[in-house]
Amino acid sequence: MLTERRPVRRRLRLPRLPRRPRLPRRDTVASAGGAVVFSCALGLSSVALPLLALDAGYGSVGVGVLTAVSAVSQMATRLGLGVVMRVLPDWTLVAMAGAVLAVSNLVVAVSAALVPFVAAQLLQGVARACFWTGSQTHVVRGAGSSVRALATVNFTSGAGLLVGPVLAGLLSERSPSYALAVCTAIAAGAVVPALFLDRLPPFRRPDGRAPGRMWRRPGVSAGCWAGVSAGAWRGLLGSYIPVMLVRAGNGAAVVGALVAVANASSLAGSAVIGRTGRAALARAFALGTLATGGALALLGPLGGSPVAAALALGVSGVGAGALQTLGPAIASDAVHPEERGEAIATAGTFRAAALFTAPFGAAGLVAVLPVSAALVIAGAAIAVPALAAGRLRAHLNAPPAEGAGRA
Repeated sequence: MLTERRPVRRRLRLPRLPRRPRLPRRDTVASAGGAVVFSCALGLSSVALPLLALDAGYGSVGVGVLTAVSAVSQMATRLGLGVVMRVLPDWTLVAMAGAVLAVSNLVVAVSAALVPFVAAQLLQGVARACFWTGSQTHVVRGAGSSVRALATVNFTSGAGLLVGPVLAGLLSERSPSYALAVCTAIAAGAVVPALFLDRLPPFRRPDGRAPGRMWRRPGVSAGCWAGVSAGAWRGLLGSYIPVMLVRAGNGAAVVGALVAVANASSLAGSAVIGRTGRAALARAFALGTLATGGALALLGPLGGSPVAAALALGVSGVGAGALQTLGPAIASDAVHPEERGEAIATAGTFRAAALFTAPFGAAGLVAVLPVSAALVIAGAAIAVPALAAGRLRAHLNAPPAEGAGRA
């Protein structure tokens, strides 16, 4: 018998409407916006302050000593931030950093005498410590990869560091004091985004805390070494690199553009390391350290050529940007979630120590050597922490400790 076939009913398929793009969370926008504004002010002052010191007659050695004062202040502040973050939430540190940086630039814009200059450098060190520790700690407390979260913050802050030096060079053609006055207004604006950050609670001391000092723990020590190389590079970029470029015959606008090239390449390094898997982090650490120090050593004899100097600063900046992200990420992932603030503050302390020793050591070298020769020696020293790559690889290959952060 023939069976009657029922007509097949076809469903009417409507065209799929494109999904509405997910808007960034308010906290993400506030973190990125605050990083851009604060870093722009910081990049502006990193060029304007050495130029003002030269105009005021402090000399090459004086520039290094004054920059070292800021690094000492930052290092001393970071030493106590682990305890402070058990009392104050991290967003308050970010807000306070913008206000302190504004006061720092205002003081030295009014007077370039020795006492105001030292006071400005001390305040700038406090602002640096509070902002970077507070902002980095804030983002790693969320879900997802610590490396990717920190890469996002460093990438957005790199945008500000890209604009700041160029703006400093242009404004300093009128006068470095005028550039710092503009920087005061920009730094004050960094307080506004901090008010929109999520109100995360202060850290609590975890039960069963691991014995020993924080910086000796596996992973945290590797993060500290990464901070040493990145901090030394940043310290020289804000002190003797502009001085060397001026001594080589470059004008203020060219110097600002070259420093911006270094900051732009640091931005690229942060972006690249954010996409790097856990298995390749040790290799990235070694390559980043060698690139940072090796290219910086070449900058000394190449400083008279803007193109060659831009290439050397670009390579060193990529390495430094990768290390700047890698250091706190490894340190925060190696400890209990309630210890992340202390781990990041510890890694940052080593970075601040390098910010001090690099300009201060270069100040001693330029007393007997040309600035270009001092940069060659400094670059070779910055590459030495690459020897710690083997220990970092062993830590990354080991199973995560109980209560440690995410990979």
